[in-house]
Amino acid sequence: MAGVEITALSVKALREKTGAGMMECKKALTEAQGDEEKAIEILRKQGLASAKKKEGRVAAEGIVGSYIHMGGKVGVLVEVNCETDFVARGEVFQQFVKDIAMHVCAAEPQYVSKEEVPAEVLEKERTFVREQASTDEKNKNKPEAVIEKIVEGRMAKFYSEVCLLEQQFIKDNEITVNSLLQQMVSKIGENIRIRRFVRFKMGEGLEKKKDDFASEVAAALK
Repeated sequence: MAGVEITALSVKALREKTGAGMMECKKALTEAQGDEEKAIEILRKQGLASAKKKEGRVAAEGIVGSYIHMGGKVGVLVEVNCETDFVARGEVFQQFVKDIAMHVCAAEPQYVSKEEVPAEVLEKERTFVREQASTDEKNKNKPEAVIEKIVEGRMAKFYSEVCLLEQQFIKDNEITVNSLLQQMVSKIGENIRIRRFVRFKMGEGLEKKKDDFASEVAAALK
C-alpha cells in the first residue's frame, strides 16, 4: 500500500498542538498514515508532546480542579500549573489534579510546601518541640547536639503533617505527594507546579463531632 502524503500544513498543525519538533511531527504522521490523533498518541508515548523547554520558562497554563466529598460535607479547589494548554487538557494531567484535590480533602494540609510556612509559625513550633525534648527525662543527660537532632526530627514530622508536598499520598502511602509530582513531571515532560488550594468544610467551627474524612475518602476510592 502506498504511503500517505504528509503535507507541510499537517505537520505545522500537529506541531502547534503538541509543541514537538517538525521532524518528530512528520515522523509521527508518517507512522500514523496521516491520522492526527494517532500521531499525537505516538508523540505522547515517545515523550515528545511537550513544548520545547526553555530555561526559566514559567508554568502558566493548567487547570483549577475540584472535589466535593459525599454529601457535600467538604469541598476543595486546587490550582495546578503546567507549561502548555495541550497538557492541561490531557486526561493524565486532569486525573492528577483530581487526585490532589481528593488528597487535600482527606489529609487537610495547611500549606503547599515547607517554604510557605510562616516564620512565626515555625518559630513557635520549634520552641515547643525543643522545650518538650529538653524536659523529657530520657534526654536529661544528652548533649545539646543530640537534643537539636531530636528537634529536627520532630520538625520533619510537623512538615509531614501540615505541608501538602511532604505528606504521604492517600492512594499510595509508599510515596509522598512531592514524589508523585516528580513522577508526573517525568511522565509528561513539562514543569508542573501545585500552586495553591483551598478547603471548605461545611459548618467549620460549629461542628459537634469530628469526622474521619481520611477514612471516608479512602473508602470512596476502593
